Amino acid sequence: MPISLVDWLRAQDDETLAALLRLRPDLAVPVPADISVLATRVGIRASVHRACDDLDTATLAVLEALAVTDADAAPVPREEIGRMLGADVPTEVLDAALAALRERALIWDTDSGLALVPAARDVLPGYPGGLGRSAPNLADSTALAELLAGLAPDERRVLEALAVGPPVGRSRGSADPTSPVGRLLARGLLLCVDPETVELPREVGLALRGEHPLGRVEHTPPVPATIERGADVVDRTAAGAALDVLRRLDLLVSAWSEAPPPALRSGGLGVRELRRAAKEMGIDESAAALLVELLVAADLVGISEGPAPEWVPTTSCDIWAAAGPEQRWSLLARTWLELPRLPGLVGRRDEADRPIPVLSDAARRPRAGRDRRRVLLGLAELPPGTAVRSPAELSGLLAWRAPRRGGRLRDEIVAWTLAEATVLGVVALDALSAAGRALLDDGADPVAALRAALPEPVGHVVLQADLTAIAPGPLVPELAHELNVMADIESAGGATVFRFSDASVRRALDAGRSADDLRELLATRSTTPVPHALSYLIDDAARRHGRLRGGVASSFLRSDDEVLLSEVMAHPEARALELRRLAPSVAISPLPLAEVLDGLRAAGFSPAAEDAAGGVLDLGERGRRIEARRRPATRGTVSSAEPDSARLQAIVSKMRAGDAMAGVRRSVAAATTPNNGSGTTPAVLLDAVRASDTVWIGFVDSHGVAGERVLKPTSLGGGIVEGRDVVDGNIYRVPLHRITSVAVVE
Repeated sequence: MPISLVDWLRAQDDETLAALLRLRPDLAVPVPADISVLATRVGIRASVHRACDDLDTATLAVLEALAVTDADAAPVPREEIGRMLGADVPTEVLDAALAALRERALIWDTDSGLALVPAARDVLPGYPGGLGRSAPNLADSTALAELLAGLAPDERRVLEALAVGPPVGRSRGSADPTSPVGRLLARGLLLCVDPETVELPREVGLALRGEHPLGRVEHTPPVPATIERGADVVDRTAAGAALDVLRRLDLLVSAWSEAPPPALRSGGLGVRELRRAAKEMGIDESAAALLVELLVAADLVGISEGPAPEWVPTTSCDIWAAAGPEQRWSLLARTWLELPRLPGLVGRRDEADRPIPVLSDAARRPRAGRDRRRVLLGLAELPPGTAVRSPAELSGLLAWRAPRRGGRLRDEIVAWTLAEATVLGVVALDALSAAGRALLDDGADPVAALRAALPEPVGHVVLQADLTAIAPGPLVPELAHELNVMADIESAGGATVFRFSDASVRRALDAGRSADDLRELLATRSTTPVPHALSYLIDDAARRHGRLRGGVASSFLRSDDEVLLSEVMAHPEARALELRRLAPSVAISPLPLAEVLDGLRAAGFSPAAEDAAGGVLDLGERGRRIEARRRPATRGTVSSAEPDSARLQAIVSKMRAGDAMAGVRRSVAAATTPNNGSGTTPAVLLDAVRASDTVWIGFVDSHGVAGERVLKPTSLGGGIVEGRDVVDGNIYRVPLHRITSVAVVE
C-alpha cells in the first residue's frame, strides 16, 4: 500500500517540517493541532495555489509532467517524469525541481514512485502539457503506431496541428464521415466533445511529439543583456538623485505649508492639485505622484480634520527636515520599499472608467512591496556597476522565475519599480547603487552607504557678476540656510546656482539680517570678490528698507521721514489699509500688521516690521502643521513577515506533541476510568505513583475548558496529583476534583 501524505510528513525530521512552514507560512495559521491537520492543509486548493506562486518555469513543467502521468491518482516512477520532459532536460534540473516540490509537500515519495497532491491539478492549465484526455482504446502503443503510419496527408496535418496544443479544435466537418476529421473520429484518433468541437487524445499527442512529449521545456533562465556602467559612476549618480529628490520635497512641503491642497471626499488628491505639485517641484506628474505617496506613507504629510480636510505637513516633517540628507533619504527609501501601493496606477482608468487619483484606495496593492523587492533583488544579482540594457531584459528573467506572479501588470511593475527607484537614487543608470544594495540587506546600513557616495559638503560659493552664486557641491547646513534666505535657487544638480534679486535681498533684511551682515557673509564665503553689482543691490535695498516701521496697534507705521509718511497717506492703494495719522511721523491701522506691510509693498514701498525694542521683526509665514500619527518603525517590516526559526520549531514541537497525544488517546480509549466520586481515580493515580506508570488524565480547568495531559505522577496528596508531562517535560499539578477521567498508558 502506498505511503500516504500524512505518514510521509510524520517521517520527516523537524528541520524539514520547519522548512515547509517557512515556504508555506499559511499552513501554520492557526497552529495545526497535529501532523494530520497539517497534511489536510497541505492539500487545500488555495494553499497549493499560493505555494506554486514561487515556482519557476522548469519546476512548473515538472508539475505538468506529474499531472500528465496522473501522479495524483497513483505514484509515478521518477524515470517516467524524466521521459516526459525529454532528453534535453538535464538530470540536475529535474532533481532541483523535484526537491522544490518536495520541500513544499506538493509531492512525496512512496515505495512505487512520486505522488502528487490532487489539488495541484487545479493550479495547472485545463490541458496540462497541451495534451488532452486519455483514451483507453489507444493504450497499445504498437497498434497506435500502425494507425498513425496509415494516415493520409490531410489527416496527419489535422493531428499535428492539434498536437502542438491546445488539443481541442472546432470543425464543422466532424459530421461528414468522408472528411479528414470524420475519418479520424471513426478510427478513434479524435474524440468528439460536441457537434463542432473535437479533442486530440493524450496518447496520440504523445506519439506525435516523439522525443519531446511536453514540447520544448525552458529549463534554463534567460540571461539578461547587461552593460557596464562602473560602480563609482552609478553611486555618484544615485547620490545626486537622492539630494535632488530631497530638494524637490522641501519645495513641496514649503508650498503645502502655506497653502495646503484640499483632500477629495474619497481621501485622495485631485488631478489639478497633482499638476500644481508637479509644477512646484519641476518634475512630471508620475514622479510627483510617487513623492506625494511617500510623504503621506512616511507620515510627513497627513490629512487634517474638520469639514474641509486638507493635506497638511505634520510635526514629523520638521524633525525629518532637520536631519542629515542620509537619514532623510533612508526614511523615504524604506517607506518606498515597503509601500503597499502602486503609484504607477495613478492616472490610469479604474473599473468604472474613471482616472485613478493619487492617494486613493484604487492604487492600493498589499503585495506591492514584495514585488518591488523581487525586482531589486534581480538587479542585486548583477555585479556592482552592471546595468540591464532595458526593463524588458529583467522582466523576462523574473517571468521565468515566477510565471504565476504579477498578473497582467507583471511587466509594468518592473518598469515602474526601476523608474521609481531611479527617482529616489536606489537605482541609477539601470544599475543598483551601493545604497540600494544596503537597503535590501537587513544587516547593512543604507545611511552609511549613501554617506560614502555623497560628496563632502563645501563651505564656499563662487560669486559671479550676473548676480548669481554657484555652489560647487552640497553646502554645509549653515551656509545653505543663509543662501536660501538671501537668494533663490535657479538650478540644481551637481552644482547649485543661486540668484540674487531685490526681492530676495529684501527677504533677508525682513528676516533680521543687516546689509553689513550680508556683505560680510558673502565676502568670507566666496572664493571670488563680491561683484560691484551685488554690493549696489544690497546697499540699494538696505537704503529703502526699514524707512517705514510698523507695529501692532492693531498696527502702526512710523517714519523719521515725514514727507515719506505723507506720501504713503496720499497713495490711492493705501486707502484700503485704513491708515490714520496720529502725528507727523506716526500712523495707525486696525488691520493686522502683516496685511499693512503687504499692502505697502504692493504699492511700491519697502516697509519693515519692528518689535517692541525697535529691532527688525521677521513676519515670514511659518506654515501649517498637524499632529503626526503614531507609526511603528518601518525597518524590517517586509522581511519580518516570515516567522523566525524559534517560532517554527515551537510549531513543529506542538504538532509532534499533538500526534503523540492522539496516539495516547487511541490507546486508552477502551481503558478510561471516569471520575464519578467512587474513589477509583485516586486509587489508579496512587498505583501509578508507586509503579512509576504513565497515565492519561482528562480534566476541566478553572474556566470550564476541557483539557488532557499525559503525566508520569510523582506524588499524590492534599487533593492534588503532581507529575511530569511526558510531552513537554514540564511539572504540572492537577486538583483531583477537576479530573474527569483517567487511564494508564501502556
